[in-house]
Amino acid sequence: MYGYMGKILRVNLTNRTITKEDLDFELAKKYLGARGLGVKIMMDEVPANVDPFSPENKLIIATGGLTGAPVPTSGRYMAITKSPLTGTIAIANSGGHWGPQFKATGHDLIIFEGKADKPVYLYINDDEVEIRDAEHIWGKTVSETTKILQEEFEGCKVLSIGPAGERLSLIAAIMNDVDRAAGRGGVGAVMGSKNLKAIAVKGTKKVSLFDEERTKEVSQAKVKILREDPVASGGLPSYGSAVLVNIINETGIFPVKNFQESYTDEADKISGETLAATRLVKNSACYRCPIACGRVVKLPDGSVVGGPEYETIWAFGADCAVFDLDAINEANNLCNEYGLDTISTGTTIATAMELYEKGYIKDEDIEADGISLKWGDPKAIVGWTRKMGLREGFGNKLADGAYRLAESYGAPELSMTVKKQELPAYDPRGVQGHGLTYAVNNRGGCHIKGYMISPEILGYPEKLDRSSVEGKAAYTKIFLDLTAVIDSIGLCVFSTFGLGLSDYVDMYNAVVGDIYTDETLLEAGERIWNLEKLFNIREGIDSKEDKLPKRLLEVPIQNGPSKGEIHRLDILLPEYYAVRGWDEDGIPTEETLKKLGLEEYLGYINKEMA
Repeated sequence: MYGYMGKILRVNLTNRTITKEDLDFELAKKYLGARGLGVKIMMDEVPANVDPFSPENKLIIATGGLTGAPVPTSGRYMAITKSPLTGTIAIANSGGHWGPQFKATGHDLIIFEGKADKPVYLYINDDEVEIRDAEHIWGKTVSETTKILQEEFEGCKVLSIGPAGERLSLIAAIMNDVDRAAGRGGVGAVMGSKNLKAIAVKGTKKVSLFDEERTKEVSQAKVKILREDPVASGGLPSYGSAVLVNIINETGIFPVKNFQESYTDEADKISGETLAATRLVKNSACYRCPIACGRVVKLPDGSVVGGPEYETIWAFGADCAVFDLDAINEANNLCNEYGLDTISTGTTIATAMELYEKGYIKDEDIEADGISLKWGDPKAIVGWTRKMGLREGFGNKLADGAYRLAESYGAPELSMTVKKQELPAYDPRGVQGHGLTYAVNNRGGCHIKGYMISPEILGYPEKLDRSSVEGKAAYTKIFLDLTAVIDSIGLCVFSTFGLGLSDYVDMYNAVVGDIYTDETLLEAGERIWNLEKLFNIREGIDSKEDKLPKRLLEVPIQNGPSKGEIHRLDILLPEYYAVRGWDEDGIPTEETLKKLGLEEYLGYINKEMA
């Protein structure tokens, strides 16, 4: 067996048993590992309509066939579960160094079942696996937890939750390497619901390669491509993902004040260029990554911490009308420490600010907290983030996300969410294909599982007219399927700034074996996407939820270069269903499922079930 380590850990937290199972190599090839294999296990082992916080829900931490292999950007792992935020499948991805170190213990994935009766953590030292008491680290922040476990277990890498996950915040993240996050969908809350605080790993095993010499040659060739690409070798290492701040703002799709506006004259104050010039200490890179887009920044108190991504800068910045990098850096660091998804945290505060502006939230609601909800207050984003992480005061209400907050005031339309998950940093009214990915995303509002910003704004692999709907449904399908492949084999989606489908085939075949062609690898991504859709249908989340907030469909952009534009989902959605091989109600057809080898799930496309 090449690429994969060949072992699955099954950890039952209720009865504290650990079993090791052989990985089904044929199944791994069919679903690629990580995201795909995790969804397959969820589909087959977790009963329908389970409460996400029930012991019956499972949490899967999974690597792919290329995680830890000597190819570029091979540092990724996935957290897969049923989301408490959305009720959909949750598929959260993270980089850093934890994933390859876990795989080096000789295991491909962990299936967590049940619930511990008190706080525990999982200790893995190569073949030695133990469930250990975690009462001494329960309540600790992510950096405190990491420091304590690394003192107890020298040389280990740590994955953990913070206080937000312990308190079951629906926007809690799973953190690793202190400042890397599997952020979206509330996966950290599911971990907290199981009383599982951390996973500490240390391994010495290497990934076996199908063809070592070919792997070396292929890797060198792909690194060369990435190092010659203007985004992968220029913009991202120089300015991080926040290189997008000025680009997106100048296009007129940079949401301001909870998507009430889409352009601001103040964007450069919080841009990647300004961050690099004034607060950046150094770059940081994930495992085997030639891009090194990570930021390390200095806070006003002199402490040096992980810096913000583009989405984070926007969510705490323009979306809240705050243009203070120090406050944004501090809020980002609090999210890392408490284990909160930065997108959901910042945009929930922005939603609260609009609810306050429009009179839904009263002064007396927040008086005891002593923190403002006025647009543009730097102290507000820091103060509310801390309150959310600890579920204190009004922060307790904010900690379950924008949709539930707005709904509680009878104004759900003010939450910029899809399937109850907060939208990220691009106004879909000015990017038609990207807006379609928001609406149809299996995990709810998301930018990264089908990044149509690449062709519509950045020109990868070709420049498309961002305002046109022509051909966008087919293009969107390809991007969604390709990202499912990249997630599942264990690589970073930023590698697409330079690499294409055939490059991933080259790397996978060199490491795992000559298994895939371009067509069959992309079909594996399509298989994974359809299986996720079936999971959601089974959970009662059908295509009626493939929608966008009314504001984005009915109210034209108010200012800037994209003024007057709206999103034309009414045109795009039927076309998307057609190119997917789904019926007019957005249900995969029998023919499509058979083509993808998903015959065993034909029962889920029964219209009555949907």
